[in-house]
Parts: sequence; structure tokens; C-alpha cells
Amino acid sequence: MAKKTAFLAHIIKQLYVLQHRFWSVVAGADIPLNCQIEGGLLMPHPIGIVIHPSAVIGSNCLILQQVTIVGDVQIGGHVDIGAGAKIIRPIKIGNHAKIGANAVVLSNVPEGATAVGIPARIISQSPESILF
Repeated sequence: MAKKTAFLAHIIKQLYVLQHRFWSVVAGADIPLNCQIEGGLLMPHPIGIVIHPSAVIGSNCLILQQVTIVGDVQIGGHVDIGAGAKIIRPIKIGNHAKIGANAVVLSNVPEGATAVGIPARIISQSPESILF
């Protein structure tokens, strides 16, 4: 019975890998299966999203199209990342932060802050933005 279960598990795993590869090609996205992504990730337009497998993404984040996240980046929970943003250094982004569209983030972003521009700079840091 164990051989039957192992074989079935292998077939199901291969189906999931095939499905992942199909949608990666369709969306033009590069999000490896071994990424460290917590639950609730929202990608309404996953076209062109690139996430390095060693990046850590917290729960309930929003990532829009054409975002690039390199290795060893730590993104907290409830972070919104605008279209075309690039996080190209191993940094930390705090909970409830917002990254503007086309921003190039080169340094840490504190909790509840909003970062915009090239290179990204903090334009606001509001404690009210972290309240539920």
C-alpha cells in the first residue's frame, strides 16, 4: 500500500510542477516553487514578476506587475509594492509599508513608511497607517 501512495504522491507533485511551469510561461513570471512566501499574497497582474527564491515575503502582501525582488530581501506583512518597482539589494521592508510604482529600493524601509522614487526615499511614515 505504501508504494501505491508514494506513486500517487509523485504523480500529483509532477502535475503541480507542470501547472506552475505552464502559468510561469503564460504570465512571463519567474517565481520559483521554493520561494518563502506566507499566505494571502495577492498578485492581480502577475505579468513579469521576478522573485528570487531566497527572498522572504510576509503575509497578505500585494505585488503588482513587473516587480523584481532579489535574494535575501525580507518583506514584512501587509506590504503593497507598486507596478514596476525594483528591490535590488538585500534589505528589510517593514510591516504595512508601501513601495511606489517604478521605485528602485536600495535601503531599508521602516514599518508603516511609504517609499517612492529612483532611488527610493521615504516620503511619509505614519503610525496611523499601521492601524487596522
